[in-house]
Amino acid sequence: MKRPVASGIAGLDYLLHGGFPAGASVLVEGAPGTGKTTLGMQFLYHGATVDKEAGIYLTFEELPEQIYEDMLAFGWDLRQLEKENLLRVICISPEILLEQMMQPEGLFEQIVREMNCRRVVIDSISLMHDGLDAESRKNVYRIRNILRKLSLTSLLLREQTDPERTEITYEHYVADGVIRLALQKHMEKYRKRTLEITKMRGTRILEGEHVYRITDKGIHLIPALSMVEDRGLRKDVSVVPTGIARLDELLCGGIASGTAFILDTNSKANYKYIMGSIFAQRLLAGERTISMVPSISTLFDSKRIMALFGVDLLEAVEQGKAYFLDHFERPAPKGFEQAVIQLNHVSDEEYHQYLDEKLGPIVNESRDKGENWFAYYDLNTMFSERGKSFVKRFFAEEVNRARAVGLTLIILCNFAEIDDETSAFLERTCNGVIRTWVDGAYQYLQVTKSPHGRMSEPLLIENIAEKPFIRLI
Repeated sequence: MKRPVASGIAGLDYLLHGGFPAGASVLVEGAPGTGKTTLGMQFLYHGATVDKEAGIYLTFEELPEQIYEDMLAFGWDLRQLEKENLLRVICISPEILLEQMMQPEGLFEQIVREMNCRRVVIDSISLMHDGLDAESRKNVYRIRNILRKLSLTSLLLREQTDPERTEITYEHYVADGVIRLALQKHMEKYRKRTLEITKMRGTRILEGEHVYRITDKGIHLIPALSMVEDRGLRKDVSVVPTGIARLDELLCGGIASGTAFILDTNSKANYKYIMGSIFAQRLLAGERTISMVPSISTLFDSKRIMALFGVDLLEAVEQGKAYFLDHFERPAPKGFEQAVIQLNHVSDEEYHQYLDEKLGPIVNESRDKGENWFAYYDLNTMFSERGKSFVKRFFAEEVNRARAVGLTLIILCNFAEIDDETSAFLERTCNGVIRTWVDGAYQYLQVTKSPHGRMSEPLLIENIAEKPFIRLI
């Protein structure tokens, strides 16, 4: 498989999972002033200076001297690249270019072979045809085929005369990819530049509109759904996979030890396989665990779900790997008795001291041995049994105490059932937020906050027969 061709714009290459497919002809369209010429030249400049791939810029309107001067604003010395035979800026009429491209061993092909050219930008493809007649369409098709025959990765720039219209033109069908640049209103007084990849054969893309700026170094694109990374996390912190491939990808490998994540779920959503997979992976990684038994399920349910993931929960209990907090006095599976800490008789004032007495010595001794701990905390149960004021008073303290000893937390909560102020408080307290909800006939999952600053689009949850029993699409 051929390696992708880097665009020279890091954010765009991220959206393309590495770059343009080698040999692709990509339509770049936008209104005047959106930066099409800058994008095209940045593509060629990066190829020449970084990848040592020669390129040709074909223009039908601007003289080379004007382009040289304009690009110096970004520090791009195109004349020097021409001296090194890594770039040609050619001003030519559409008719002559088409004639030379159609001619075997014509001028175009001679220049390509002489330079060992790998990249081409045509500015603008709009002038290659007069209208929608059959001959004009045929010309665009011929150009695409010639570029493909010569294994050239090309950008075909196209002017949009009416930015409000997003009609599908013949070029859209012929091109291997389509990138749309736009200027949009932003916060009433401002305008923002956005880039959207609407088509790209041969590679996966990250969909959506992504904001870019034209800086003194060229185009700088920031992928949507990205935020500031939490630099406070050490790079040597261990990461344990969740067992759900797409979620692990979004979380850069999994959930980092010592972090706190909220799993926000509405009343219709089935979160058991998500939580079951995360919990099983922590046990399989050799961590010791504490989990709060939800009001709507029992330890018998937990035992069954862990068995689905290949974990014998009774064995984990017997090895001192699993402890449980329960606000309700109810039966537990045989052998679990010593691992269950009953909280139904413990008052709010005694709560923390009681847990310190029960779990403090176990956790401290284990941490001295270098063992890691993972906790599942059911905040829905805490709200119902202890009340909102208790949660707001002690939740941040509990999270900070847990992180201080390197304990990893997953906190279950239903934001829809609490007020906005409390929801915001909980989000601020944690390193990450994973949301899952049901809308109509489908369940979705979205990462809305993570230590790495990455957010995701809403992903569909699909049921599958094998572990982890769900797949994110």
